[in-house]
Amino acid sequence: MAGLYERPSEMYAKKRPRYPDAWFSKLADLTAGHHRAWDAGCGTGQASISIAEHYDIVVATDVSEGQIRHAVAHPKVRYLHTPVDLSEDDLVVLVGGEGSLDLVVVATAVHWFDLPLFYAVVNRVLKKPGGVLAVWGYNYEIHPFEDKLHGQLYPAMRPYMDPRTRLAMERYRDLPFPFEPVGVGREGAPADVDIEVDMTLDDLVGFLKTGSVVTTAREKGVDLEAVNKEVMKGVEAEWGDPTAARKLVFKAFMLAGKPKC
Repeated sequence: MAGLYERPSEMYAKKRPRYPDAWFSKLADLTAGHHRAWDAGCGTGQASISIAEHYDIVVATDVSEGQIRHAVAHPKVRYLHTPVDLSEDDLVVLVGGEGSLDLVVVATAVHWFDLPLFYAVVNRVLKKPGGVLAVWGYNYEIHPFEDKLHGQLYPAMRPYMDPRTRLAMERYRDLPFPFEPVGVGREGAPADVDIEVDMTLDDLVGFLKTGSVVTTAREKGVDLEAVNKEVMKGVEAEWGDPTAARKLVFKAFMLAGKPKC
C-alpha cells in the first residue's frame, strides 16, 4: 500500500483531520506506564504528536517514505521507514524489543496490514500486564453530508477501491481483533467515536483527494473528479458560502484491547 500514498502525502499532511486530544488522554489512562509507545502506519504523524503528549518516547513507523518525509517534527517522536519485507523479529527490535511498549496505536491504517504478522509483533512488544493496543478509523460518514458522501459518493468510487478498504467502509466490524477488551469496543463491535473539525469546502475536497482510491483510479485511467462531479454539486449547494468553515463530524470507530493471558 506504500505507493498509494506517495503522491498525495503532502496534501495528506494538510487535509486529514486531527484526532481529538481526549482520545489520547483516555488511552493514557488505560496503560499502566507512559514510557514508550509505537504509532504503526503513522502517515504524516497526526497521531504521533498527540501520543507524545502522554509518553516519553514515540516510535512512529510507516512503509511510505513520502509520508515520513512530510511528517510533523516533534522532539519525542522518532520517525522510521519500515520496508514491506521487514521480518517479525526485525520489527520487534526496531520498535523497542520484547515487552518494551506501553501503548501501540494504529490510526486509520490497520486495514492495510498483514494482520497475523502485526498482531504477533504487538503481542511480543507490549508490556504484560499494562500494555494496550488501540486501532481506529473513519470513512465517508461525515455529518451532515453522510447521505451524499457515504450514500452516493462511496458507491461511485467503490469499483476503484482496493479490496482492503472494505474493512474501514464497514467500520471495522469484520476486523479480526484477538485482544482482551479494556472498555473501548470489542471484536465485532467497535466503539463509536466522533472527530469534530472545522473545514471549508476546499478542505473537504482536499481531504477526499487524499484517499487511496484516487491513486488506484488514476492507475486505471479514471479521473474521479469527473466521476464524483454530480455528487459534489449537491454538497456545494447545501454548503452555502464555499469560503466559510463549517463544523463537520467524522463518525469514527475504535477498538482497544490488551494481550490475552
